[in-house]
Amino acid sequence: MLANFSENLTRSGTLSEDVHLPATFIHALLNFIANELPGWRDRPDRKAETAETILTSQLCAHLNSAARHAVGWDILQFRVEEMDERHKGRKVDLVPAPCGATIWIEGRSYTDFDSLLPIECKRLPTPKGKDRDEQEYVTNRYASTGGLQRFKAGYHGAAHTLGAMIGYVQEDTAMLWYERVTGWIGDLAKARAPGWTINDQLQIESDNRRLRLAVFRSSHKRQSAPPIELRHFWLEMN
Repeated sequence: MLANFSENLTRSGTLSEDVHLPATFIHALLNFIANELPGWRDRPDRKAETAETILTSQLCAHLNSAARHAVGWDILQFRVEEMDERHKGRKVDLVPAPCGATIWIEGRSYTDFDSLLPIECKRLPTPKGKDRDEQEYVTNRYASTGGLQRFKAGYHGAAHTLGAMIGYVQEDTAMLWYERVTGWIGDLAKARAPGWTINDQLQIESDNRRLRLAVFRSSHKRQSAPPIELRHFWLEMN
């Protein structure tokens, strides 16, 4: 009995395997998340909710279950409200991380203590409230809580060059929101708002009317960090 206990004690805290993956793995991970979004929304056992934190918690639970049962993805876990690596006082809404393995990508190792990429989640439209801004997916004129604003300022994802934003579309369609968001960014560029240019615009990648999921891509220069590429997944919840 003591021998068995000692053996288990020696092994505690170790990871089961090293997994070496190509740089394209992170893009494949983003595709995995996008593919799971409609199935999560449409699950008959999912309680209908509107609050961002609850929706993100639900999504996290679904992604963890999906990863466990998907070939090649069981080396992942998903976590909510994770502390940003560079700005410890700020929390990222959702992050994927290794689970039971050390993942190597382009010579960098990631353990279960590291996030593979940051994901910001936003409701469309922004809920009304003190210090809230209808343009909050892009920027907040009253606080530093704008989605794109956080990435561009390096408050989120300064340690990464790839990230994502998930939009929970609760009114209208994804394409109507695309017109609004591009209009807001265009207005910032025309007004020569510090750090904003027309190059911050979102580019359409796909708009699946059957799944009610639209995907966009954007790239942003940052003063305090290397440029970051973002994928935007807008899921119509209504």
